[in-house]
Amino acid sequence: MTRLMNMLTRGVVALAKPTTKMQALQMRLTHGEVKDSMEHLEPYGFTSCPHEGAEGLAAFMGGDRSHGVVVVVADRRYRLTALQAGEVAIYTDEGDKIHLKRGRIIDIETGTLNIRAATAVNIDAPVINQTGRIVSQGDQVAGGVSQINHLHAGVKQGTDQSGAPIPGGGA
Repeated sequence: MTRLMNMLTRGVVALAKPTTKMQALQMRLTHGEVKDSMEHLEPYGFTSCPHEGAEGLAAFMGGDRSHGVVVVVADRRYRLTALQAGEVAIYTDEGDKIHLKRGRIIDIETGTLNIRAATAVNIDAPVINQTGRIVSQGDQVAGGVSQINHLHAGVKQGTDQSGAPIPGGGA
């Protein structure tokens, strides 16, 4: 019966070592027990480095307390609340989040969003709404027209309006 009772226990993260292939956590478990270098099993493709004070569930195979693993870590201090049924979110303690909402809407909130692509960034949408200002270090092509280097039809002098840009026109 003791071995069965020793299989699962709650604990609090004391330290995290995220530099190893399998992240290691030091956990303060119930009844004052401290375990060093407990492997933190994370779902494939997802990882995090929990703060001290985050809560975890530790498992000990067969109730043997000599080698346990942490199967899940949660941190109620930063958890997003008020999600609707079926919604999913990734979040940080700084307030960054990716929220997959009902109605097939994805909200991304962050300080700066950096996108690095080796080949291209493709956006296929009937409408693109943008606020703020665009600061570009490279060219943007919209409707086949370069935003930096393009020709206009019907060029006029002074304050007169020129004609529309010529698609594919430019150097």
